[in-house]
Amino acid sequence: MGVPQAMEVLRNRASLVRESLQKSQTITESMVSILGSFDHRLSALETAMRPTQIRTHSIRKAHDNIDKTLKAAETILAQFDLTRKAEAKILRGPHEDLESYLEAIDQLRSTIKFFSGHQSFKSNDGILNHANTLLSKAISKLEDEFRSLLTNYSKPVEPDCLFDGLPNSLRPSTASPAKQGDPGSKNHSENQKSLEKAVYTPPTLIPPRVLPLLHDLAQQMVQAGHQQQLFRIYRDTRASVLEQSLRKLGVERLSKDDVQKMQWEVLEAKIGNWIHYMRIAVKLLFAGEKKICDHILHGIDSLRDQCFAEVTANSVAVLLSFGDAIAKSKRSPEKLFVLLDMYEIMRELHSEIELIFGSKCCTEMRESAQSLTKRLAQTAQETFVDFEEAVEKDATKTAVLDGTVHPLTSYVINYVKFLFDYQSTLKQLFKEFDDDETDVDADAQLTNVTTRIMHALQNNLDGKSKQYKDPALTQIFLMNNIHYIVRSVRRSEAKDLLGDDWVQIHRRIVQQHANQYKRISWAKILQCLTVQGNASSGGGGLLGGDTGNVSRAMIKDRFKTFNVQFEDLHMRQSQWTVPDSELRESLRLAVAEVLLPAYRSFIKRFGPMIENGKNPGKYIKYRPEDLERMLSEVFEGKTWNEQKR
Repeated sequence: MGVPQAMEVLRNRASLVRESLQKSQTITESMVSILGSFDHRLSALETAMRPTQIRTHSIRKAHDNIDKTLKAAETILAQFDLTRKAEAKILRGPHEDLESYLEAIDQLRSTIKFFSGHQSFKSNDGILNHANTLLSKAISKLEDEFRSLLTNYSKPVEPDCLFDGLPNSLRPSTASPAKQGDPGSKNHSENQKSLEKAVYTPPTLIPPRVLPLLHDLAQQMVQAGHQQQLFRIYRDTRASVLEQSLRKLGVERLSKDDVQKMQWEVLEAKIGNWIHYMRIAVKLLFAGEKKICDHILHGIDSLRDQCFAEVTANSVAVLLSFGDAIAKSKRSPEKLFVLLDMYEIMRELHSEIELIFGSKCCTEMRESAQSLTKRLAQTAQETFVDFEEAVEKDATKTAVLDGTVHPLTSYVINYVKFLFDYQSTLKQLFKEFDDDETDVDADAQLTNVTTRIMHALQNNLDGKSKQYKDPALTQIFLMNNIHYIVRSVRRSEAKDLLGDDWVQIHRRIVQQHANQYKRISWAKILQCLTVQGNASSGGGGLLGGDTGNVSRAMIKDRFKTFNVQFEDLHMRQSQWTVPDSELRESLRLAVAEVLLPAYRSFIKRFGPMIENGKNPGKYIKYRPEDLERMLSEVFEGKTWNEQKR
């Protein structure tokens, strides 16, 4: 194909392109015209639809409002329904179903809160007034129920029930409570140690199942603003029951004047009871009272502490007032041990008193207990000093006629032995009242005090020994008493404090008095068995050796004098007493060892001179065996009538 043909083809194709472009332009213009027509129509449609849209929106909004109104109405109706149900329960009262009654009160509070938050409701004030009136009536019934429930389940605790809560060692059996913890008990120290680990079981003052109900009632009353009503009901009910429990136990209010008028035996028994009562009151009754108060008034701290303080105040005051009356009463030696017992019980209970009465409301009771403890300690220490002075100055005129152990000696020694049962207590007293800032050697102080008491006793005995006209009996008296002191010390804890040197020194003093007795009593009668002072080897250096220089009359006179003196010594000294069997036998033996050999030798040398004369039995009345038998009768404390028999 040539160029002309190619050009022709291109022209044809270009022509086709032009035609296509022209058609596209025409179509585009037509489309623009159509779209413009649509825009106009849509605007017209929108204008036509606007009133419909406005009505539809109003309808939708009205529908939403209707839904909200229906829901509000349902809520209000529900509140009315719940209120009617709550009202029905409240009108029935709390007796049938206390739990439902409390739920009804909670519902009333919820209703009041609901309508208080929707003040726009019509008749809102009327509804609130009705609900508040109903709630007030409900709380009033609640108070009555709380009072009734607390009163019905608050009963005085019987003594036997309280005793069951004590350790076995403190439970009264055949002995009365006053005998428990007797200051004269040999096992006082051991008892004190065992009591420190003893377990006490507080009684059930209110059944456990009732406590949650009382707690719920108390909470409702507090929420209603009836704290004071709750306080008065609880205080009056529980305080009365607690005081009745103590009265049943035997607790009584006694003044200082009452105490002063009592005989010592009666007062001692009451003090023993008081010690027992203090343990029971603090460890059982007050502890139990604290427990139920904490449970019932849990979460109401200020009211709880005030209630407990008011419930226990009078009972605590009655108990402590007796201790205070004893501490302030006239001091006397026999009161020392009961004072120490009272001091011990207050120290024993100190930590529990601090725990049970730990709140600010109970400050006065804690301070009263601490004050009593200090006053008892002070009085005990002063009584201790009084005792030492009383021993030194005891002016008892009653003489011990037989020379035995004086009652003062046995009293003081028993006193000292009892004191050693209270070693730890006494050491505590020494520490409390020592002004020295350095550490106090309590053992040294106790040793010093014991030594002073012993010295005071010996000084007093020396004075009492001068009442005897017979110097030999003076020595027997001193020997008996010092021996009793030494023997008692050796058998007690006092030996550890006074020491072996003290014991040995005083044993030598006993021996010195025994030697003095022998010399004073028997030296004169032994002189009857000597002749012209000539010594011989057989008679212990007391007998004459040559009968040729001695007249029968002289020998008769010696035998006669010996008989009279021996009979007199036998008669008098048979009425004397040496209570310790070992000491008595050793003293008889010491006399026999001197007298019998001398008598045998005298009879052997000079007896034939009498036996060959008239009436030998008138002068040689006793054989050596008779003397030995009669010596075995001395120091038995026989009366004159007994001797004649």
